[in-house]
Amino acid sequence: MNPTLAVKQHGQQIWLDNLSRTHLREGVLARLVEEDGLAGVTSNPSIFFKAVSESPYYREEVTKLCSSKLSAEARYEELVIADIRQACDLLICTYKETGGTAGYVSLEVSPHLAHDEEGTVSEARRLRVAVGRENLLIKVPATPAGIRAFERLIAEGININVTLIFSLRHEEAVAKAYIHGAKRWIDSGGDPHHLKSVASIFLSRVDTLVDKQLAAIDTPETLALRGKSAVALGKLAYQRYLSRFHGDSFASLAKSGIRPQQLLWASTSTKNPDYNDLLYVEPLIGPETVNTLPDATLAALRDHGHVADTLESGVDEAKRHVAKLAALGIDLDEVGEVLQVEGVKQFSEAYDKLINFVKG
Repeated sequence: MNPTLAVKQHGQQIWLDNLSRTHLREGVLARLVEEDGLAGVTSNPSIFFKAVSESPYYREEVTKLCSSKLSAEARYEELVIADIRQACDLLICTYKETGGTAGYVSLEVSPHLAHDEEGTVSEARRLRVAVGRENLLIKVPATPAGIRAFERLIAEGININVTLIFSLRHEEAVAKAYIHGAKRWIDSGGDPHHLKSVASIFLSRVDTLVDKQLAAIDTPETLALRGKSAVALGKLAYQRYLSRFHGDSFASLAKSGIRPQQLLWASTSTKNPDYNDLLYVEPLIGPETVNTLPDATLAALRDHGHVADTLESGVDEAKRHVAKLAALGIDLDEVGEVLQVEGVKQFSEAYDKLINFVKG
């Protein structure tokens, strides 16, 4: 069986971490949905900058927009919202067939709002209306301001992909905000079956930073720990997910029809060429999760992926790994703070490049 379809049998959704008009107009995305069971799409400013600056399918519209009186931000939205709508339309059958558990497309608020709660809430509301598709997820960062905005948006029934989660500390704060927001949504008379959220945990960047710290210590014992931190983070996050969303604390919300906030594995391309190209895929396959893959990683899974229930194996080893890091003075929560700051900066820079590109 095609490994991408086999993953689905183990309860995990595969999403594409890419969106461009090349994929849309040349039928790539439609084929992935049909042949690989692709169940969603994620996007971010870096993805859109690459798409708009490289794909020939934007050139004519960019030329027209550059001569218009629209602001650069409005020109950017003209381009990306059209793509988001088309992707949503391609996945609407998946959305309806699964009762709203799959078939989503994510669009991120401006990364410059990462520390602006009110701005994030306002922008999420506006983008939801502008796109006008029921299978849209608005992406909000897991910064303190972003998490506060996230809770308010969930309380309004706006479906959210919380991005830039790099640690168990981030994941815990996001999950609590989801539960509080969901309670408020129910108390206001909202439809529990409408609500959807995913928590995007970024993986490869964790290993990139931790590996550097381990290499700086430079002993055989520390070097043997490289390339294992991100998978350990994922396995421990899933244990927390099971305890939280299948335990007593969520029981009343589950009974009312509220779905758990799924964990989504993000940043899943292997940055170190010495590592397995499916390092952030094969060890993290399990029920009620999502893995969003860039094109090359998706192709690798299809070509030579080994699929099995792996997410709940090696949990004790993951705990020991984190303990060894702590003994060396490496705190994964603190690593997460550094990476989140860097992530906001990287997305902001990509967003600014795209804005400058459409200025003409």
